[in-house]
Amino acid sequence: MKVLIVDDEELTRTGLVSSIDWESLGIHTVLQADDGINGLETARIHKPEIILCDVRMPRMDGIAMLEQLETILPDTIPIFMSGYSDKEYLKAAIKLRAIRYIEKPLNPGEIREAVGEARELYLHKQRMHRSETLHSMEISSRLALQLTVPYGSNARSIDKLAEELSISLTSSTYFTAVIVQLAAPPDPTNQEENYHALNSFLEHSHMHGFYAEKKSQYLVYYLFGAAHPSDSFINNLENFFSQCFRCQKYHIAMGNTVCGVSRAYLSYASAVILLQSSFFYPSGTFLRQQDPEKSEVSFSGQLPFSPEQDFLEELTAQREDRCNTLLDSLYSTYACSRRFLPNQVKELYYKLFSAVKQAEKQLKISGNQQTAGIVDSLEKCFTFKELHDDLCLKTRKFFEAARNSVQENSTIYLIKDYISKNYSNDTLSVKDISSHVFLSASYVCTFFKNETGQTLNQYLTEYRMEKAKQLLADPRYKISDISSKVGYNDGNYFGKSFKKYTGLSPSEYREKNQ
Repeated sequence: MKVLIVDDEELTRTGLVSSIDWESLGIHTVLQADDGINGLETARIHKPEIILCDVRMPRMDGIAMLEQLETILPDTIPIFMSGYSDKEYLKAAIKLRAIRYIEKPLNPGEIREAVGEARELYLHKQRMHRSETLHSMEISSRLALQLTVPYGSNARSIDKLAEELSISLTSSTYFTAVIVQLAAPPDPTNQEENYHALNSFLEHSHMHGFYAEKKSQYLVYYLFGAAHPSDSFINNLENFFSQCFRCQKYHIAMGNTVCGVSRAYLSYASAVILLQSSFFYPSGTFLRQQDPEKSEVSFSGQLPFSPEQDFLEELTAQREDRCNTLLDSLYSTYACSRRFLPNQVKELYYKLFSAVKQAEKQLKISGNQQTAGIVDSLEKCFTFKELHDDLCLKTRKFFEAARNSVQENSTIYLIKDYISKNYSNDTLSVKDISSHVFLSASYVCTFFKNETGQTLNQYLTEYRMEKAKQLLADPRYKISDISSKVGYNDGNYFGKSFKKYTGLSPSEYREKNQ
């Protein structure tokens, strides 16, 4: 907490600074000014919670200074100091809600008591403000959600909530819905800050607004006012949101502006439709209707082509250039498009990822990717570019493996393929593997060591550890869950094995690679 001492007598200021244990009063910063004008400027910059102020000073007296500060720092607690027992000054002090009027010469004990009282009053004010803010946020959120459904039976609820917020929503009010889609749920500790930031931003544009969280990763904003939002306002709004969400991945879709509370839902509906195509744009994109006359984005029924069979043929024929040409064509077709639905394209890419896996099998190239891994990749990708880049990476690795690998013995390939599908089974044994390839357990162990230079158990442990490293990179998975996912029913044994393999415990590895 900060206190500002404003007095034209330097001796008074330095005496106060040195004679009082400010830290014990919860004061960590003590500021000084020698008259009302300098006091006003210092207060504007540093925003002190408490002001100890002399009444009579040159250039600007304490009363005039605090009258100006009342609009800038309404919660700051003033304490007047004066050597003049003047009733008019006392009246002014009462009007400015000063908690004390202390006569000079100053008594340090009286100052300490007054500052302690001011601190408690300031904290009480903050608690009251926070309670009011939380209540207002809750009412605003309920109102925003009411406006996301067609107007009708909820009309009375909307009117009641608007009345509680002391706002007027009429047939001549303009509404614009904005939906923010986040890659991860919003941080609840930032909600109040965002609420105040939104109100502050809109106040400068003579607009109002509120928002609600929907389905964990969506924020629905309703902006409203007496006039249609201008292009300059929309540009400023885009900049505002880019600052609010600069530390995370997001997409934003702005619906059509409509007039009348009964039509507010239509703005939200148009934003929902527009948001469908956000997947095909880079993170941080602010989408709005390209044609103001159109209320919807139209999606075509089918994808223009299905290249998965051609892709598989080019992979198995090891024609890298043709594969790259096909991938480039895919990207130019779907990037920044508003004609396709994300699920359509994700389904196509699932087939393309599967084609890489199938080509690995046909050419007996040991791959790392399982069908479950493909689904994981699809779910984790927030944008089409991330998904496409992942496919390009898998394709590039496929060709690198094809160029660098000697044709693997078919039995070794079958063993590795079996391990890739069953490594999560904690009971997986050499006997299981030998039965799969119709050989005895002792012969399989000898044969595998001669062909690969590793024992079967070494290879299985290495495979599990590499899978664990991949899973640790994803914060959604708990370490205890990762242990069971890679075939260890004993978490402690998994931790020891992982540290032996990497030199780090699972938690240390995760922290280092965040």
